Amino acid sequence: MEERGFSVDREMQLVSFRVGREELGVDVQKVDGVISPVDITKMPRSPEFVEGIINLRGHIVAVVDLARRLGIEGSKRGAATRIVVVEAQNVKVGLIVDTPEVININAGDVEPSPALAAGTIESSCVSGVVKLDDRLLILLDVDNILTERERGDVGVIESQGAGLEEGA
Repeated sequence: MEERGFSVDREMQLVSFRVGREELGVDVQKVDGVISPVDITKMPRSPEFVEGIINLRGHIVAVVDLARRLGIEGSKRGAATRIVVVEAQNVKVGLIVDTPEVININAGDVEPSPALAAGTIESSCVSGVVKLDDRLLILLDVDNILTERERGDVGVIESQGAGLEEGA
């Protein structure tokens, strides 16, 4: 199917955002929503990069400080700070980011990331690099943002939060 000269299967939508000085993005199909910051309930014994939990439309969601998770310098939270809720292998996770926006790219603009290019960001979290005019955007693989053990920990945090919400 052709649309405006591009093959539909070659177009791709990303949610791009900033984390500190880095510009990152995730496939829009993995995004469940973008929300303004809300009160985050701290959970005891959670990983240091987990800020806590929130109640999102009746579901408990763990919120991750993406800068801390990726080991990069974050920026001060402000008016542009948002929580991008993603689905990472059947676990909903909120990612704290700045200035999210939806952008359209051609799938051909995504290149595999060179092994050393990921630099300070754990390479298992990077699925590629997108060339955008005069800048590069690091494409995150949200399924690998958390390790299997961390996904389990987040699942436990979410179930503990659900118990708290029910008054258990």
